[in-house]
Amino acid sequence: AIICALFAGHVVDISRPHRVYIICIGALVLNTFALLLVAGGLVPVPNGNVLPWIFAGIFISGVARSFIMPASFTLLPHIAPRTEMPAASAWLTSGFQFAAITGPAIAGIVYGGFGARIAWLLPVMLISCAFVTLAAMRREARHYRSTEKREPACKSIVAGWKFILQSRTLLSVMALDMFAVLFGGAVAMLPAYADQVLHTGSEGLGALRAAPALGSIVMALLLALRPMKTLRASTLLWVVAGFGVNMIGFGLSTVFWVSMLFLVISGAFDSVSMVMRGTLMQLLIPNAMRGRVSAINSMFIISSNELGAFESGVAAKIFGLVPSVVLGGIGTLVVVAITAWKSPGLRKTVVDADKTNP
Repeated sequence: AIICALFAGHVVDISRPHRVYIICIGALVLNTFALLLVAGGLVPVPNGNVLPWIFAGIFISGVARSFIMPASFTLLPHIAPRTEMPAASAWLTSGFQFAAITGPAIAGIVYGGFGARIAWLLPVMLISCAFVTLAAMRREARHYRSTEKREPACKSIVAGWKFILQSRTLLSVMALDMFAVLFGGAVAMLPAYADQVLHTGSEGLGALRAAPALGSIVMALLLALRPMKTLRASTLLWVVAGFGVNMIGFGLSTVFWVSMLFLVISGAFDSVSMVMRGTLMQLLIPNAMRGRVSAINSMFIISSNELGAFESGVAAKIFGLVPSVVLGGIGTLVVVAITAWKSPGLRKTVVDADKTNP
């Protein structure tokens, strides 16, 4: 996903985003169907080793995801009007978090009850439904093209980076999220925390994993029903700071229900951050740049999640489990302070979703 992200943004900006989107979903249908044949036992593999095939499928899905993210971001303003963008971003966030919770849970239940073949058949059916739904999108969105200009890929990619570097507000928002998650994310350490600090089993670990998503879903639904029409970037700083404070509280807690509470609240703060960032980006990025800028943003997101998990493990090895989580929360607060200091324009940025122009 990271390797292909920059080129994917360029492709989306010079093509019809809907066409790119539906081709990628179609590729995922075929990819998942191939995994059903191999991992589901319908087609024999040499020595019965399906693991290399699964890794190949994951890699292909990563390539498709690198195109899906900018394509969906570019399509959204042509599906939902500007005034409804805060609510649309909130519904997307709540839907994503709901799928993140229920997907693995349902997959585990189906796999345990009916075996691998049915467990693989389920995603094939669901992705096929997504393909059919996407094909039925209204004509305006299907035929939208951001630009007819076909400049060289390298020049186009460089133009996207230049736009972000010149837009201090966007750059600050993206960097704030990246470094806050890089330092403050403690999800990767939950198995060790459940075992060594909270002394709970697999059920407790499952509850801990679900807690942030639960808080995120509830908050996203509230924001969908009561959307923020006026977005102040200064609020985003306080929200990320609140996330960091909760990570410190989680790191210091030795009581299971208190740890759960901190994780739920951290998920709520993270949801507000996701909705605000998504809405600000939708309202501040011109149509011709949406694919490239969202692709670069996806690199920030993927990097912060994956590198953040690696950073958490290294910090726990060096400083110990509890100190690493607490220091990560403190690191998030430091990131907020530096962002507020170095980006005074971010503190003053106010965007009204009801206005025609940002």
